Amino acid sequence: MSVKTLLRLNKLFPCPQHPLNLQSEGKKSYVMWEYERGSTTIGYYLERFTVEEMLRDKDVLDVGCGAGGTSMYYASQGARSVVGMDIVARYKPIAEEFAKSMGYADKFTFVLGDAGHTDFPDGSFDTVLMNDAMEHVADPEAVLREVRRVLKPGGRLYVNFPPINHPFGAHLMDLIGIPWVHLLFSEDTLVAAYKELCKTVPDGDQRIEFRISKNDEGREYFSYINHMTVKRFTALKKNCGMEEIYYHEVPIRPWMKPLIRFPLTKEYFMKMAVCVLEKH
Repeated sequence: MSVKTLLRLNKLFPCPQHPLNLQSEGKKSYVMWEYERGSTTIGYYLERFTVEEMLRDKDVLDVGCGAGGTSMYYASQGARSVVGMDIVARYKPIAEEFAKSMGYADKFTFVLGDAGHTDFPDGSFDTVLMNDAMEHVADPEAVLREVRRVLKPGGRLYVNFPPINHPFGAHLMDLIGIPWVHLLFSEDTLVAAYKELCKTVPDGDQRIEFRISKNDEGREYFSYINHMTVKRFTALKKNCGMEEIYYHEVPIRPWMKPLIRFPLTKEYFMKMAVCVLEKH
């Protein structure tokens, strides 16, 4: 189907509330949105773990920290130290300024880099969190190996992610509101349509730079997602050298819970896969 068809269809579907749009409209900064969502992130684990177990007096690594809002939330919950790590350079000054404004500059460090290849000494952290990050890292296998290396014995990785076949698993809902759009249109069509829609927002060039790259053949593609599925993650965690001590699947809506019990429908109606891995 063509770009024009996608753009016409998109007019029928309002986009979900998105932090990039809230920021571009001057309603709320991206980093403040992250901070306010911190309790939601922690909430995925509270059925089994307490906030104190996760964060109190812990040395914490926040992988894919973005602008540092979630990192500051972790600091507010009693973490001893928090290192936020991301590959996006423009987040560094934002995160550091936010840490100052929140009074956590002495607890927080922003590290620019790839979580699959870090300079942290072995056994540096009690807790590693990957909130909505597993589906973005370029080399998930390398990241899990590195997480295991930098965790202290008995340390835990808390990871949650939406699978690629989630209705908005393409992570384009800032401008495209069509559910499962990435299953209906080719990536070439999606790239062209998204670039066209970016002309309607003031930070469109920044959004394109963040999401789209060119491969060796010069073809544009969405480089910020790795098409993570629950099936792939299941294989990854079996070979990561850490023990699974908790796993939970969250449906998009409570009434969809039966749909995530079946392999054929699971990945299409799951909001989040939630897992805790422990290093021994």
